[in-house]
Amino acid sequence: MNINFHRKSEAAGPVLVVHGGGWAIPDGLVDAHLRGVRAALSAGWAELERGGSALDAVERAVVVMEDDETFDAGRGSFLNRDARVQLDALMMDGDTLRAGGVGCVEHIRNPIQLARKILEESPHVYLVSEGAERFAQEHGIALCQNEDLITPREVEHLRRSQSQSPTDQVESIFSPESSSHDTVGAIALDSAGNLAAATSTGGTINKTPGRVGDSSLIGCGCYADNQSGAVSTTGWGEPMMKLVLGKWALDRIAAGATPEQAASDAITYLESRLGGHGGIILLDAGARFGIAHNTPRMAWGVARAANQDCGIKR
Repeated sequence: MNINFHRKSEAAGPVLVVHGGGWAIPDGLVDAHLRGVRAALSAGWAELERGGSALDAVERAVVVMEDDETFDAGRGSFLNRDARVQLDALMMDGDTLRAGGVGCVEHIRNPIQLARKILEESPHVYLVSEGAERFAQEHGIALCQNEDLITPREVEHLRRSQSQSPTDQVESIFSPESSSHDTVGAIALDSAGNLAAATSTGGTINKTPGRVGDSSLIGCGCYADNQSGAVSTTGWGEPMMKLVLGKWALDRIAAGATPEQAASDAITYLESRLGGHGGIILLDAGARFGIAHNTPRMAWGVARAANQDCGIKR
């Protein structure tokens, strides 16, 4: 078992941590991932630097990655079995524990913006499909055509996937070498001491229509609580859902673990218990953070008052 974690020192003040997916990122795509992560960091940090909230920062960072065709979120997302884009997203406020999630939306360019609308303007936590899109229209978010979210690259990607045997298709999902785990996420601590988290994804390639992964499920791929921390995950979603991995990791922080240790422990648990693979970013109320993954590579970035750092490490 090979778990990669990045040791970071404690820091005061606002912090933003982002990820652009944990998978076998090819050498030829490393630069695109680094550019995307840097752009997300810059946009999200600008919100924190001007005194904006953690919610503002994670929303802005994720929007940038949703708009970047490099990532499996927004335009350029993987296609499902019917050659359509279906998107999931979640945002959570660590101060109030309010959350907003969307699942299987097909006509929303930036599902994280709809997730925030649900968080702030709905009594519910989660809306899906046509109901979520109707809510979007009622709250000033324009719909788009599903074709607007599809790229030629992903049409070809789906063709290659569907040309495989059923056994090979399943094995590609189970493998950490898979190219279908490019979910994006962000977590932040603002100057008021509040935490927030956001995750957005197009799911796995050739997925069954209607499939919802861990990314938009509260406590699985995303969670925030000022009393413990904030988390966003990436990777093979089904094992993460079964373990409620995001909340599991934050419970370790609440019990006294550092984010660095909790991140490493979560990935160890994911692999040892269910043979799962993926990555995780964690942040606590003391501005400490941890990043860990057992995939070949993971795109990540951290911004603090002192500096910004990002990378893709094996």
